Amino acid sequence: MPIIVNIDVMLAKRKMSSNELAARIGITPANLSILKTGKAKAVRFSTLESICKALDCQPGDILEHSEINEQQ
Repeated sequence: MPIIVNIDVMLAKRKMSSNELAARIGITPANLSILKTGKAKAVRFSTLESICKALDCQPGDILEHSEINEQQ
């Protein structure tokens, strides 16, 4: 997938657990796991906004585009 999700990186920088983030943004840990692993087909802007507020970051800190996997 050409979109890389860097939630784990931001969690580590903020010294926050996945369960704590899930509780802060109001989603289940299972749904957060789906987002973190890049298996989600979509993410709501409201969810992305909540993640950014909780982690004090920008959407670009969470989502990254990579052309490496596009050619495969």
